[in-house]
Amino acid sequence: MDKQEKKKRRERWSDIVGISCGIILLIFLVVNIIQSHTVKTVGDTNISAEAMTLTGTSMGRNGPVEVEVVADANRIYQIRVLNHEETEGIGSVAVEKIPVSVYDNQSIEVDAVAGATLTSEAVKAAIADALESGGLNPDSFRREVAAAAPVEKTPMELDCDVVVVGAGGAGLTASVLATQEGKNVILLEKIPFVGGNSLRAEGGMNAAGTNLEKELGLDDSTVENFTEDTLRLGHYLANPELVRTLAENSSDAIEWLKTVDATFTGVKATGGCEGRKYLHQPEGGVAVGEYLVAKLKTQVEKLGIDVHVSTKATEILMENGQAVGVMAEDAEHIYTIHAKAVVLATGGFGANFDLMSSYDPSLANAVTTNHSGATGDGIFMAQAVGADTVDMEQIQLHPTVIQSDGSLVSESFRSLGAIVVNTEGKRFVNDLAGRDVVSQAELKQPDGYCFIIFDQNLVDHLALSQRFIDGGYTIQGGTYEELGKNMGLSDEAVKNFVNTMNTWNESVAKGIDEEWGRNNGMDDDLSTAPFYAIKIAPGIHHTMGGIKINTNAEVIDTSGNVIPGLFACGETTGGIHGGNRVGGNAVCDFIVFGRIAGKSASDFAEALS
Repeated sequence: MDKQEKKKRRERWSDIVGISCGIILLIFLVVNIIQSHTVKTVGDTNISAEAMTLTGTSMGRNGPVEVEVVADANRIYQIRVLNHEETEGIGSVAVEKIPVSVYDNQSIEVDAVAGATLTSEAVKAAIADALESGGLNPDSFRREVAAAAPVEKTPMELDCDVVVVGAGGAGLTASVLATQEGKNVILLEKIPFVGGNSLRAEGGMNAAGTNLEKELGLDDSTVENFTEDTLRLGHYLANPELVRTLAENSSDAIEWLKTVDATFTGVKATGGCEGRKYLHQPEGGVAVGEYLVAKLKTQVEKLGIDVHVSTKATEILMENGQAVGVMAEDAEHIYTIHAKAVVLATGGFGANFDLMSSYDPSLANAVTTNHSGATGDGIFMAQAVGADTVDMEQIQLHPTVIQSDGSLVSESFRSLGAIVVNTEGKRFVNDLAGRDVVSQAELKQPDGYCFIIFDQNLVDHLALSQRFIDGGYTIQGGTYEELGKNMGLSDEAVKNFVNTMNTWNESVAKGIDEEWGRNNGMDDDLSTAPFYAIKIAPGIHHTMGGIKINTNAEVIDTSGNVIPGLFACGETTGGIHGGNRVGGNAVCDFIVFGRIAGKSASDFAEALS
């Protein structure tokens, strides 16, 4: 065999090996994807001869949840989730826990997983659907679940430099920053997973003066304009010093996020900002909250931060007027956590209807986009040690909320060109005005609901839109007329709707919305079929009030003095957003003030060392 032939054989062999490795890698990835959306079988192997293997489905937050149930008329023997599209770290926790609870109790009437109610109910509904498919009566498995016997909890003492209460975006950020500063951190979260309300942020993160904005030629996206827009849209109720701090540190926050492998590739408009663009979005328009929480969570794991989920802080420990730790408890322990500094990052109170309705009785029966754990715990703990609060009565409605389950249709839809119409088929407001303006305009419309309208071009450029399509939330049509009919509009309203869409597309072409004065989110028209509508109305979204802080994230008491050793950040604080929060500012807030709180707490702990 000559050298040339040997060379050819080696090259062919190399190609075969390369292709084989590629196939093996592909198989590995597919298997991992499949495994990531399924869980192990729950139950036993001692199955009666009468048992049937049944399948059922129900709609989760992001798409169908499919389960397999082995059961007879008297007992559920096995449960397995075959497939789901629920969010990793939120819905996936419910997917894992609910089948275990249903099997153990032989009842579908088990408690939902805190913070993942929608997915919990979907898993239970899918189990019921499976039973019914085999002619079994689901009501036979709706037995009342006995309360768990009280457990005598074991006292435990823990020590750290900084204890962070709340593992949403702000708490994760503060924990990472403090650990990067060389401090020993304990992070507490009362629900079973990290992320909190931050996981529900979809649009993007506002920032000003960033390198990306400069690259895109957005010369008016300055700190000065960002500060003024935030103050103006908050009706000048916010603390100007806090707002200025938010704006001045926003660009550095974007750069810091790169160190945890979180990057942004586009900048879009956000509501009410007079044509200026601050909203930084991850590539492909994925939901910003899930994206950032995943990156921060990975960093927390890399740094080895001591995280306690399903652990509720109950009290701030004080000595001589200084915060020196917290009391907390989980299912088995009562913790006394000694710390040199305490950071409160427990979120707002958008799921505490008693508290919200004490400020505004009309909110008692409103829909909320908040997870069930957003009850204001940190605010109450801070008040118990003398902290002051600010703007507690300022509670924001978001204009595009699905009323059936509180799902939020992100502002990024309108940033990319979506519009809002009423049941008469007409626009009735600048769709990208401030959230309060759009919400109040919607509340005045006939029938108490409206529709957000978008097209296939938007779907192709906004990844999170697919979850609404897969989840069955959208109404679709191949033409404007067909969509209008499918929306249930009257014949006259369908004619109005067709005219509205044509007028809007003409306005985009001209760059002028003569009818309602919109000047943002007009880069693309809505002319690419098929066309989509989602039925929406306002819902509770953000509580602007909370613990009073200064620009160092130090907590201020009712006499105007700093409480030594106590810091706060994120939605648990007040004074940053005033009377109305700008879309995208909550994410900026939890990164900027999360970093500030982490650094301030670290510096305080260092001074005590």
